[in-house]
Amino acid sequence: MKIPLMFLCAALLVSGGAFARDADTLRLGIDPSYPPMDSKAPDGSVKGFDVDLGNEICKRIHARCQWVELEFSGMIPALQARKIDAIMSSMAITEKREQQILFSSKLFQFKSRLIARQGSPLSAGLNALAGKQIGIQSGTQFETYAQTHWAPNGVHIVAYKSQDEVFADLVNGRLDGALLGSVEADYGFLRTPAGKGFAFVGEPLAMGDRGVGIGLRKDETAVQASINAAIASMLKDGTYAQIAHKYFDFDPYGN
Repeated sequence: MKIPLMFLCAALLVSGGAFARDADTLRLGIDPSYPPMDSKAPDGSVKGFDVDLGNEICKRIHARCQWVELEFSGMIPALQARKIDAIMSSMAITEKREQQILFSSKLFQFKSRLIARQGSPLSAGLNALAGKQIGIQSGTQFETYAQTHWAPNGVHIVAYKSQDEVFADLVNGRLDGALLGSVEADYGFLRTPAGKGFAFVGEPLAMGDRGVGIGLRKDETAVQASINAAIASMLKDGTYAQIAHKYFDFDPYGN
């Protein structure tokens, strides 16, 4: 389903001038430290599942994607300050975030997992968390979950600006474990040379979110409708499945 350029431009104007600089450009905030969802190519460009989905959505609404690199914790402030037009960086749809911003329909949904070195005390399961150092990326739903459910029980939660920093300290032994999305943990760490000797701990955790969506400002309901139509058409015509197959051996939408 193609969204006429005239309709999109009108929608952008109605939505409070979010695209006043260039009505044909969609400035998408991304934190490229979360492979295979968001990462950097050797030439410095961004790549990943989020990027491929975003570029296809822009194509369908006849807009030009402009990727803006930000720390994840700064995404919502940047959106509200109109430094970007949307957040396309594996941001989960949660009730807390919906109080601040608007979300598109679901793009995909993953469980969350704890990872630790094989043979560590955490191999015994989540009951061994007390007194341990667990790394998370700042501003994520994993930080909220860990601070709510684990910190009161004596678990030391250590927040980092990027997921790369979490992985680095995990490998260096400064952390006992790390909490993040199961797919990012598996494909972005455990299957890499750096992840050798590490494994999942315990069962997948439900964060209470409704999947991942594109973050928009509250008043951008017309833009939301255009993006939702593009997502729906990608799912219907098989394009979503083709993109997902480049990265995964399962359906990330229905997981």
